[in-house]
Amino acid sequence: MDRRAFVFSLAALPFLSAPGFALTPPIETDAPKKWPIGSQYYPIKVRVKPDLAVGSIIIVSDKFFLYHITAPGVAMRYGVAVGKAELKFRGQAVVARKVEWPSWKPTPEMIERSPEHYAKYADGMPGGPQNPLGARAMYLYQNGHDTAIRIHGTTSPSSIGHAVSNGCIRMVNDHVIELFNTVPVGTPVTVY
Repeated sequence: MDRRAFVFSLAALPFLSAPGFALTPPIETDAPKKWPIGSQYYPIKVRVKPDLAVGSIIIVSDKFFLYHITAPGVAMRYGVAVGKAELKFRGQAVVARKVEWPSWKPTPEMIERSPEHYAKYADGMPGGPQNPLGARAMYLYQNGHDTAIRIHGTTSPSSIGHAVSNGCIRMVNDHVIELFNTVPVGTPVTVY
């Protein structure tokens, strides 16, 4: 899809263009004690256009939100961190693979951009609580090919609401586990 089409589609999204769209009450949680993120990034049910495909995921990068469409006109909205300006992924993909406690290996481009941070992990890092992909990862593919973009957890939850990653979509571990348990392989994802 060309960039003009994305701009048109983005303008048509109800949660960006409809002032004062209705929100359901936030999920009951002890979030202030658990998550070092702004309360605007806590999970919350929101109303969206009823024609958005149930089960799909929509990510609005410049607002730092991921919407999982759960029913006609209803979505769960989560706060996310996204790629830095030059590294933001845009486009359509599908969740082609899901992994609990994924291993991680920086891409050659990441090592080239920042060898002081990534060269020591060139052979990879096993999954676990210290792994930068966090508790879960959903691997995004386009036309059967790995995009190297993941929706994943993070060891840095305070990054939520910021453009800090190397292109992936980061979520608080609790939130990515909830999403991971809900979406099947084959889920369509659109990133604006």
